[in-house]
Amino acid sequence: MALASSQYEHPFGHLIDTLQSEQYEERRYFNPQKLRDDRYEKLPFCMRVLLESAIRKCDGFYIKTDDVSSILDWQTQQNQAEVVFSPARVLLQDFTGIPAMVDLAAMRDALAKQGVDPNLVNPRCPTDLIVDHSLQIDYSKCAIQNPPAPTDESHSAAVRSPAGRPSPRGSSSAGGHCAGQRPGHRGGCSKASCSDVPSGRSAAVQIENTPLLCPFHLQPVSEPETMIRNQEMELIRNKERLQFFKWCSKAFKNINVVPPDINTVHQVNLEYLCQVVQEGEGFIYPDSVVGTDSHTTMINGLGILGWGVGGIESEAVMLGQPVSLTLPQVVGCKLVGTINPLATSIDIVLGITKHLRQAGIGGKFVEFFGPGVQQLSAPDRTTIANMCPEYNATVSFFPVDDITLQHFKHTICSEEKLVVLEDYLKAIKLFRSYGDQSEEPQYSEVIEMNLSSIVPHVSGPKRPQDRVAVTCMKEDFINCLNEKVGFKGFHISKEKQATQVPFLHEGAEYNLAHGSIVIAAVISCTNNCNPSVMLAAGLLAKKAVEAGLKVKPYIRTSLVPGSGTVTHYLNTSGVLPYLRKLGFEVVGYGCATCVGNTAPLPESVVDAIKQGDLVACGVLSGNRHLEGRLCDCVRANYLASPPLVVAYAIAGTVSIDLETEPLGVNSEGKDVYLRDIWPSKEEVNHTEENIVIASMFKDLRSRMEKGSTFWNTIESAESALFPWDPKSTYIRCPSFFSKLSKEVCTPQSIEGAYPLLFLGDKVTTDHISPAGSIARVSAAAKYLQSKRLTPREFNSYGARRGNDAVMTRGTFASIKLQNRLIGKTGPKTLHIPSGQTLDVFEAAERYQRDGVPLIILAGKEYGSGSSRDWAAKGPYLMGVRAVIAESFEKIHRNHLVGMGIAPLQFLPGENADSLELCGKERFTINIPQELTPRQQLTVQTSTGKSFSVTALFENDMDVAFFRHGGILKYVARSLLL
Repeated sequence: MALASSQYEHPFGHLIDTLQSEQYEERRYFNPQKLRDDRYEKLPFCMRVLLESAIRKCDGFYIKTDDVSSILDWQTQQNQAEVVFSPARVLLQDFTGIPAMVDLAAMRDALAKQGVDPNLVNPRCPTDLIVDHSLQIDYSKCAIQNPPAPTDESHSAAVRSPAGRPSPRGSSSAGGHCAGQRPGHRGGCSKASCSDVPSGRSAAVQIENTPLLCPFHLQPVSEPETMIRNQEMELIRNKERLQFFKWCSKAFKNINVVPPDINTVHQVNLEYLCQVVQEGEGFIYPDSVVGTDSHTTMINGLGILGWGVGGIESEAVMLGQPVSLTLPQVVGCKLVGTINPLATSIDIVLGITKHLRQAGIGGKFVEFFGPGVQQLSAPDRTTIANMCPEYNATVSFFPVDDITLQHFKHTICSEEKLVVLEDYLKAIKLFRSYGDQSEEPQYSEVIEMNLSSIVPHVSGPKRPQDRVAVTCMKEDFINCLNEKVGFKGFHISKEKQATQVPFLHEGAEYNLAHGSIVIAAVISCTNNCNPSVMLAAGLLAKKAVEAGLKVKPYIRTSLVPGSGTVTHYLNTSGVLPYLRKLGFEVVGYGCATCVGNTAPLPESVVDAIKQGDLVACGVLSGNRHLEGRLCDCVRANYLASPPLVVAYAIAGTVSIDLETEPLGVNSEGKDVYLRDIWPSKEEVNHTEENIVIASMFKDLRSRMEKGSTFWNTIESAESALFPWDPKSTYIRCPSFFSKLSKEVCTPQSIEGAYPLLFLGDKVTTDHISPAGSIARVSAAAKYLQSKRLTPREFNSYGARRGNDAVMTRGTFASIKLQNRLIGKTGPKTLHIPSGQTLDVFEAAERYQRDGVPLIILAGKEYGSGSSRDWAAKGPYLMGVRAVIAESFEKIHRNHLVGMGIAPLQFLPGENADSLELCGKERFTINIPQELTPRQQLTVQTSTGKSFSVTALFENDMDVAFFRHGGILKYVARSLLL
């Protein structure tokens, strides 16, 4: 088949329309409404995005008019028709992005050898690569782990503290020892590497500049020094990879490299890269994305269609190939009812997640609609969309509405772009009014959820899985007192349950009883992804202080943000002073209350608890609270949301009905109830959107524009071709293009092939693809040792994904591989001609040296599991020409085709056993010159047997890729012509 022609009259040119306004220059777009087909407005909104893309990108080769027809006829074609989708952009993180960029760099080399300008090789689809997976924590707060020794003297010179002191090695100090003490221990900290601090400084002192703390006794450590040292170690460990990424950022067009130390991939995607409406090639169109990060689905919460894909799929999209998918079923999730005023965003997200998990929606698209959606903020929606893996949906889509537009005012700088966005989405009916039932499309099925059924809970008193509705808290605590000692019970006799013990604290008299709170800790480590819960705690504190409420001074209160960012937005929103007035001071940044690192309770409190044998309580918003964990005299501990921690601290007891009993009285003696000071969701959302998110986005934009000093100091070549270092064990030019020619060879039959492996059912990509640490006795280890690396310097397969020599040797290196040729588990196979048992790579290398082609025999569901590019790249470089199996996992089948490996399926009812194959035969597979999709091929063995298989090439595009030897060579040849 010839390459796709560049001269192609667009079959949907009559749908081109113009967006006009006095507020902006006119824009052209494809308007599906001009089809004048009633089916369009019945499509789910996410299917409308697929349809627009198919219309706009229809070229007669990758995307055909039949694809458009199938999507338009989604109601009858769902779960049946195969269609393709061309996303607007690709999102890569560095671990999965480096193989793709190495391939493009190698393609440039191949074209240069053919006399073609290497600058022609660039991603065809706009691509963003975020370097966020390379940082390791060698210096964590003041606990300095043992960093790997540098590989040469030049590296050791780079590891210096900001003051010029040599950095620590092993257990040496990074700047003196912490003078703090743990309860029950004498003298200074025995842990190395704490910063110098004055002896006796209190761990509970408010720390304005958000320093890092010693995790053993919460003494402050210099944050800038710790951060710089981690960055220095990152530069040393990943120097070659970072230099390569720096070269990519300068050499390639259509790719944007976001350097380290900016933000995580999903946050950059949400806060900076998302455009909602893209502009390119003279048109505007909906933003959409496929990404190699598991958090890619978060973007659906902003009305941008996107999901996670594997490395080869993302690479294919980068090179201009669309994603293939079966038209999915779309489940409509209708949200009705009113959210319980005490329910936080986390309650809502977890409630919806649980509901969808129980609905059984695996592999389907979910689209939200109904009046209840308007009660969810943009961060709520992105958090729900991010939970897709938890309920096994492909995407959870929230069409753009007024709330989304309000959010975009803080993320999209141009006012003109906001107007264009709204006008365009309304013009093609991608803008949603959730209160208008006439806009509701038709779904595969509808599941309804009443938001009023989401009830806020706490967990306790001994285990996190024991959830208690807040409305039942008082009753449940009394039951715990009555029950026998066990997972919940304390077995307090009836006559002792009313015990009250008076005590003096700071000159005032107080009473303790069963249920009295003595520890209250607001911890944000499990609440960082959504600021609303921490803001709710701050706003509640503000209202409580204004109402004249106080927290009893004997309660050990603390505020431990999970990061400086949390402190920043609490301070920016103006609520931090009110938390302080209630005793919730920022005490540091580390694991504290959850792990028992709470300052000792006042002696008078401890004595009162012991005197009355009281079941005293702690409340915290962390994730651990086993009995006695917070303090040995505090037997009941509850996990609660941050605002509920503040509320219970004010009440002073868990034995309270927060709906009917007051938290306290104000200065005028008037009862104040929780409902009087609980911030409404509207208040929280307003503060979050207009103050917090606006500030966070402004900060991110500033950092993106300035870059990082760390990144700017990295040197890289100024050349069109990458200067490969032959000594490098991280970055290596792969051999995919070693035999690239301008001419396309006709399909060649596979003659006299030996099976490299004879496998059973459900061989996953974990069995095939290199992953994890590199075993010392593996083929990859032998290679690295030949390069004079020690086992300590092996690193992992993930870190060496840019080196095909390592990755090929790690293919089929799983200790769980069950190969019928050797009859036992392990990364070994039989070299059939010699009868020797060898490492799989060593056997493949010997076959290749002798010019013998290879195949793999397998059972059902070959290639199941997570999508991994090297599960296809590795076998290809080993010389595997075909895989004959009973069935294939669909994505892995696509990957095999993309690498030029033929996926061949036994006919129904047949397999290796029914055909009496022993796996030691030689196989000849007859491939005709005029190969067609799903053609039956004949296989002959050296023992005289003959059987048929189906070639799983689903369309002409698959056949073209196979004929060219994979998509990489296909694209390279398109540039040679």
